[in-house]
Amino acid sequence: MWRASFEWAVGVTDPHPVQEQTAYLLDHVVPSHRVVVALDDSGLVGFMASTEDSVGQLYVRVDRVGRGIGSGLLHLAKQQSSGNLWLYTFARNNRALAFYTRHGFAEVAHGFEPTWQLEDVRMEWTRPGPA
Repeated sequence: MWRASFEWAVGVTDPHPVQEQTAYLLDHVVPSHRVVVALDDSGLVGFMASTEDSVGQLYVRVDRVGRGIGSGLLHLAKQQSSGNLWLYTFARNNRALAFYTRHGFAEVAHGFEPTWQLEDVRMEWTRPGPA
């Protein structure tokens, strides 16, 4: 699900073996993030890895995009945050840019992600104060 969602959204083919991707998830993502999975009757439909300050991973199964799964996961990250969240997405991932913008994130910096050789975008969100 993670690989298919990534490839679909970014428009690239992941050359890494699945075992390498699994090792990365278990060795780097899980130990340093709170991981939440979204399930429905068909099984795994999404997951998010976040901390109180960042969203490191947020993926929804391709055939479930647009059904509120990602919004629900992101809402949870906001609730569990310190009041500020940052994340990176790829500049070419227009769907993700629009999604995060709809959810109150703003583009704050553009950079370059060396592993994928793609432009990335740092986005930030701050919990609104009392009106």
